[in-house]
Amino acid sequence: MEVIHSYTLQEKLQILADGAKYDVACTSSGVDRNGKKGELGNSRACGICHSFSSDGRCISLLKVLMTNHCIYDCKYCVNRVKNDIPRAAFTPQELCELTMEFYRRNYIEGLFLSSGIYKNPTYTMMLMVTTLKMLREEYHFRGYIHVKAVPGAPDDVLNLAGHYADRMSINLELPTEESMKKIAPNKSFSTILRPMDQMTRNIQDHRAWLGQNPLFERSYGNRYLPNNIFSKGAKKIGLQEILGISDQSKGQKKEELLSYQAKASSVHSSDFPKAGLSSQMIIGASDETDYHLIRTSQFLYQNYDLRRVFYSAYIPINDDPALPSKEMAPPLKREHRLYQADFLMRYYGFQAGELLTESNPFFHEVFDPKCDWAIRNMEQFPVEVQTAPYDLLLRVPGIGPKSAKRIVQSRKYGKLDFTHLKKMGVVLKRAHFFLLCNGKQMYHIPVEENFVRANMLSMDTKRIVEKGPSYRQLSLFDDFGIQREGVV
Repeated sequence: MEVIHSYTLQEKLQILADGAKYDVACTSSGVDRNGKKGELGNSRACGICHSFSSDGRCISLLKVLMTNHCIYDCKYCVNRVKNDIPRAAFTPQELCELTMEFYRRNYIEGLFLSSGIYKNPTYTMMLMVTTLKMLREEYHFRGYIHVKAVPGAPDDVLNLAGHYADRMSINLELPTEESMKKIAPNKSFSTILRPMDQMTRNIQDHRAWLGQNPLFERSYGNRYLPNNIFSKGAKKIGLQEILGISDQSKGQKKEELLSYQAKASSVHSSDFPKAGLSSQMIIGASDETDYHLIRTSQFLYQNYDLRRVFYSAYIPINDDPALPSKEMAPPLKREHRLYQADFLMRYYGFQAGELLTESNPFFHEVFDPKCDWAIRNMEQFPVEVQTAPYDLLLRVPGIGPKSAKRIVQSRKYGKLDFTHLKKMGVVLKRAHFFLLCNGKQMYHIPVEENFVRANMLSMDTKRIVEKGPSYRQLSLFDDFGIQREGVV
């Protein structure tokens, strides 16, 4: 279907903003950029789409498609070529003016730009790059820009997009090649992973240009744990292995790093997506298990240095034999569990193989992944608060990175008890099953799986019931069924 050019700007905005709502973009900007005289806007690293900054402001993005016309037939997508829907497209000039006017009115603090594939990937990506270039160079816009890369576009065009954008996304959408052939026949893993690899190298070049170590930032692990803290027997597949220098001596590594920095010295400091890469996977459109999904996420974090992998619950919008029934409810609970597991892998040092296995491929419906892991590994508990290492404290349900750090710092100056832990932010109703303070439990209870599981299950079930609807507006016409003696 050809793009219709007769729509007004407001009609285009309505069509193309609605078409972009399935792309997830709730991530921190990751970029600090001050305002500059003669130019418009700035960016703060704390800015988050559809959330709140540290000073209480609501941060939002203009989230639109360049066009919803698409030559691909991805069966899960509302914009697939076979769907009979209104089609529209912005010109670069229109999108720039829309962004600037919304920014001046304080409606938005940045732009999120995606697109269907119009004509071919190269043509589509060039339209998006032209828009970004106009915003930065002609309109002097210094706000936050997040752009979706189009797989199949040439490397030089993707590099230009990375030059002007703060963050880039390259959506994997489906976790296996088999499901991609079945549901998104026009896409392939090679065309998606190739630009990821290119952007990863650009980020490495920039680190080397700044004199930093390009070989590891957060390709796996997290900002809280030291780089050497990983689970026993777990293998870290990092950028060192991609560069082929993981088994070399320290002297050889140093020489390799110096040569890498020399190679990157000619790279301009802004020739990369400054806030890093992210990706997205659809949950429930294919029959992959949670285990498949988190294994794929771990692979992306380890090999492509992604900042985030987003999980989007599949919303049935198309009728197709390869898709679930339109009567199926979106798997929101499953999406929530995957986000919890993703945080455990990025911030708590967990590996995908610890959280799930092939014989246990789905997350528990009641217990969050951390609680479920702790209950299944009761032989590691209880842990002594006074001596337990930081990485083990992080694995205790009810203890997060901040409270674990407070425990490690505070125990240097004296003995801790459960009152101290509560003041530090530890959730004792969960943590007390797994902790000892000076060799004593909070309550005298057996530390064994069945007992802990039964008690935590009753606690969580009660919480779920309490959150359910228990009140409603009364009406004079309600029949309360009150029976008294002699009165019905």
